[in-house]
Amino acid sequence: MNFLILAAGTRNKIVQYFKKTFDGIGKVIATDASELGPAIYDADKYYIVPSITEPGYIDKILDICRDEQIDGVLSLIDPELSLLAKNKARFKALGITIIGSSYELCEMALDKMQMYTWLMEHGYNCARSWMDKEQFYRAVDNGGVAYPVFVKPYRGSASISISKVYDKETIELLFAHEDDLMIQEFLNGQEIGADVYVDMISGEVVSIFTKKKIKMRAGETDKAVSFKDAVLFDLLEKFVKEAGYTGQLDIDIFDINGRYYISEVNPRFGGGYPHAYEAGCNHMRLILENLRGNENVRNIGAYKEGVYMMKYNEVKIVGEQ
Repeated sequence: MNFLILAAGTRNKIVQYFKKTFDGIGKVIATDASELGPAIYDADKYYIVPSITEPGYIDKILDICRDEQIDGVLSLIDPELSLLAKNKARFKALGITIIGSSYELCEMALDKMQMYTWLMEHGYNCARSWMDKEQFYRAVDNGGVAYPVFVKPYRGSASISISKVYDKETIELLFAHEDDLMIQEFLNGQEIGADVYVDMISGEVVSIFTKKKIKMRAGETDKAVSFKDAVLFDLLEKFVKEAGYTGQLDIDIFDINGRYYISEVNPRFGGGYPHAYEAGCNHMRLILENLRGNENVRNIGAYKEGVYMMKYNEVKIVGEQ
C-alpha cells in the first residue's frame, strides 16, 4: 500500500509521520514544484512536478500514481484541494482514494465570504464580514462594528496580504490598489486551533485535538498548549457533520468571553498538526485504516492536556541533485 503527498514543501514532519505509519506496509512518495522543497527528501521517493496551474498537471500526477501503484493521495496546499476534488473520478478509476472533502467544500474553505455566509445561515458565531465597504461604513456609523478590522482577499490562504486597519482612509487606499478585498471584524479573544479527522467510510468524527495558540508566526501557530473542552468538541462535531466535511481538517476558532466563534477551515493537514500527533492523535493511522477499508473507532479527545508545542528552525542538507 503506497501513499502520495503532493506539494510537500516544508512539511517534513508530515512526511516523516506517514513514513513511520506506513513502515513495512508500503512506500511514501512526495512531490514538489522545486528541488529545494526540503520535505521531499524525507520520503521514500520524490518527483519534481510542474505548478498546479500548468496544463497537464493532473495527467502528470496520475502517471506518478500508476507508476508507483498509489492507493491514497493528499495535498498540503489549499488551491490544490479543489483541483484534486474536481478530478476525483479520474483517481477513483485507478482505485486511488483522495483524502479530502468535496469540491464545493474545498471552494467554500477558500472563499471567506462564502464561508461567512454559510456560518451565518446555519447559526454559528463568526466574524462579521463585508465585501461592500460602503455597507461596512454604515455599520460603523450605526455602532454595529468598530475599528480595528482586517482587510484581506476574500479568496486566499496562509495569511497572505492581510492588513489590520484602524481607519477609513487606509481602507480606501487598500481598496483602490487591490481588487476582490473583504473587510472582516477583528475578533479579540483567545485563538484556538483544532485538528479533526472525519472517517471517510462512516462519515463520523473520530478524532479531535484542540490547542490554545500562544504565538503566531507568518500565519502559522508557533507556540501552543493542548487543552480539552467538551463544549468545543460538541460544537466542532456538529459543524463538520452539518457541513459535510470528510478526512483531515484544520480549523481556527476564537474564544471570546466564553463563546466560541468559528473562523476558518482548511480541509488538509495544518502547519500545527505535529502538536496533535506528538500529543497522541495519529491521524496518519486513521487514514491508513480507511485505505484498508476499515472504519475507525470514535476516540474524541484522546490526548494529554498541558502539552506545549514550540516550533524552532531546522535545516535539511543534501548534495547537488
